[in-house]
Amino acid sequence: MRSAAKALARALAFVLASPAILSFVIRRAFLGADRALEGSTQALALVPGLVGRYVRGAFLRVALAGCSASATVEFGTLFSQAGARLDDDVYVGPRCHLGLVHLERDVLLGAGVHVPSGGATHATDDLDRPIREQGGTRTLVTIGEGTWVGSAAVVLADVGRHCIVGAGAVVTRPLPDYVVAAGVPARVIRQRRSEPDRA
Repeated sequence: MRSAAKALARALAFVLASPAILSFVIRRAFLGADRALEGSTQALALVPGLVGRYVRGAFLRVALAGCSASATVEFGTLFSQAGARLDDDVYVGPRCHLGLVHLERDVLLGAGVHVPSGGATHATDDLDRPIREQGGTRTLVTIGEGTWVGSAAVVLADVGRHCIVGAGAVVTRPLPDYVVAAGVPARVIRQRRSEPDRA
């Protein structure tokens, strides 16, 4: 019964999201996918409550490279890169900003988490030119399965599976699996599982 209700809710959400989807498809042809995505997610980010979750999900399943039907994206979350992927049972808290990111299954992002497209989105080497004119490199940031990222963290590098990233941390280097990391810049403060006994 519950799965049937969810399926019905998703179908209704797709109908409600249809104008936004059509607008996105038209604007994508002229502006490109990333520019069109930004505007659409800004508008859809403002739809509150359960209706907003379902409508955002319906839209993102069309607009992103991948978005599972079981992913939840809360109020105020913005996307800037159509290449983003949200796997099964991902939870994205309110007011997050996501760039080129792959959130693997069961990832939880707290409120206000920022995951831009890597740590080199802006070049800064030429002191004679404004930073906005120097270009940059976008790279895919992967947050591994089962990881929990605390509120207001900034993730600029890959995070392994089953990690915990403390609230307010700034991840500037890749983190291995099964660690707890915190601080600015983030550093591993402990392992989540003990090392196997060595003979």
